[in-house]
Amino acid sequence: MDIKRADLPLLISLDILLEEKNVTKAAQRLNISQPALSTQLARLRVLFEDPLLVPAEVGRGMVLTERALNLQHKLRSSINELKFAVNFKSTFDPLTSRRKFTIATNDSVFTILGLPVLKKVLSFNNPGLQISFVSVFGVNVKEDLEQGHIDLYIGDINKMPDSLKVRYLMKDSFIMAQKKGHARGTKKPTLNEYCQLSHVIVSAKGDLSSSIDHMLSEQSQTRNIVASVPSYNQIALVLTNSDCVATLPKQLLEKYQDTLDLIELPFAIPPFELGMAWHTKSQEDEAMIWLRQQFTQTEF
Repeated sequence: MDIKRADLPLLISLDILLEEKNVTKAAQRLNISQPALSTQLARLRVLFEDPLLVPAEVGRGMVLTERALNLQHKLRSSINELKFAVNFKSTFDPLTSRRKFTIATNDSVFTILGLPVLKKVLSFNNPGLQISFVSVFGVNVKEDLEQGHIDLYIGDINKMPDSLKVRYLMKDSFIMAQKKGHARGTKKPTLNEYCQLSHVIVSAKGDLSSSIDHMLSEQSQTRNIVASVPSYNQIALVLTNSDCVATLPKQLLEKYQDTLDLIELPFAIPPFELGMAWHTKSQEDEAMIWLRQQFTQTEF
């Protein structure tokens, strides 16, 4: 038999025919006409190269051939398994589930949004429930979400591909930081003073400029960048061990207020919005719904 030529409705019809042993009754159960079912039976006989059902010598019913008898139980079992597979909807229990989530972000966003969620996930004390945060640097967000390499992307909403599902999480702004006891004091600098300070920035590639420098250039200003580091959370270490300053997201720098002074900038930088993005294929996945809820239900 060429299974490619047998579509599912034909096999479902055969299952009912083998049970009823009567074309009229089977047609009623299938809600199709008797001629239509007779046509299907003719096709099934060709496919299986067997009559499957033959007229009974006594009465008006039909009798199953040996081939049909051998097929009946296996066919019914397979159809039941298929029904189960189609109707099955997995449930997610964070206390017992064995599931690994992979979230792409940078370490600044991890500190602001990821760390509180990580603490919540760990609080379930389920060793089978795992969560990995990976660097977004080098990640193709759209493709990796589609391929399942990552489950969620957390970052700047304005940089998220249009084809993804997106949910707003919070808004943040920029502020300047320096070590406590800095020689310049804690007053707000003028724009010229700000540019003359020694700045350290974050750059995964080692660049010595950022979008902030593009904004300053529009005002015919250039700041004095002396160093870059690959991680946002390394900035606090650099600042506490130097006279450098840094301009970074406020909610990140607030995590280091014990060792850093936060000072208002002498120029305006538009605030930015952070959100999460996921592929449409995981929209109804209960585990993914739960994961997204950990972000939406957490106060940052």
